[in-house]
Amino acid sequence: MRSTRIAVYGLVTLLACIYLMPLLVVVLNSLRSTPDIFRNGMIGLPHGLEFSNFTEAWSGLCIAEHCTGIRGYMFNSMMMTLPATVISTFFGALLGYAISLWRFRGDMWVFGIITLGVFLPEQMKLVPWVLVLRDLGLYNTVAGLVLIHVIQGLSFTTLFCRNYYVGIPQELMKAAKIDGAGFFRIFWRIVLPLSPPILIVTVIWQFTGIWNEYLYGVTFASGDHQPVTAALIALAVTVSEAPKYGVQSAAVLIAAAPTLFVYLAGGKYFMRGLTAGAVK
Repeated sequence: MRSTRIAVYGLVTLLACIYLMPLLVVVLNSLRSTPDIFRNGMIGLPHGLEFSNFTEAWSGLCIAEHCTGIRGYMFNSMMMTLPATVISTFFGALLGYAISLWRFRGDMWVFGIITLGVFLPEQMKLVPWVLVLRDLGLYNTVAGLVLIHVIQGLSFTTLFCRNYYVGIPQELMKAAKIDGAGFFRIFWRIVLPLSPPILIVTVIWQFTGIWNEYLYGVTFASGDHQPVTAALIALAVTVSEAPKYGVQSAAVLIAAAPTLFVYLAGGKYFMRGLTAGAVK
């Protein structure tokens, strides 16, 4: 029994090391100078710490002929991700509540149509979104990306919230209706106070998914309006006589910092919310 446990822990540790190896290479390279990397290869320990890589990545790195670093692109991603996360989570909670606790004829059909978006590939939605954004005048704007991610996120947030809300006793709903509470009053006074576990799940899910999304950012925005993920791809394909791998690695770490912070801050609540009903 003890040998089995040792073998399992050893295997898990080995797999974790393999999985984290690319991250370790990026972290080490972000602290290395360009001559050090050219001289000793991409994989190696730093000979002296180059914290200036982060400063240059933030405000001096050249991306698509603009030598202003990733600062502006980080701002675009934040302005896109925060409102899209909040709005999609709120409406997902409202829709999940309506479908699960405020039953109406055809509610399961509505639920099926909404959650159909979970299974549709993003590529098949590109042409419809081009037409919508063009007609609304939101093409190549951060507001257009917010609209896309709100609509796209409703499928996931509604699914999560609906599966969580079906566990709320119907007796609470009946008692509230007897007391004269209506649709929105029940939502604000009863459902929302019981929702923090699943709301944390949806916020983490939406924030990380929207922040890391690339396809819509590179398709519906260009230049200074692109999110940081599109900027990193443009940085990776830039042809240069002397690529700055250390600065590029620092830029990758800066771009990944917000999602890492969100997960570390709410990771334990994320697992609690999932086990509380998000994956029923």
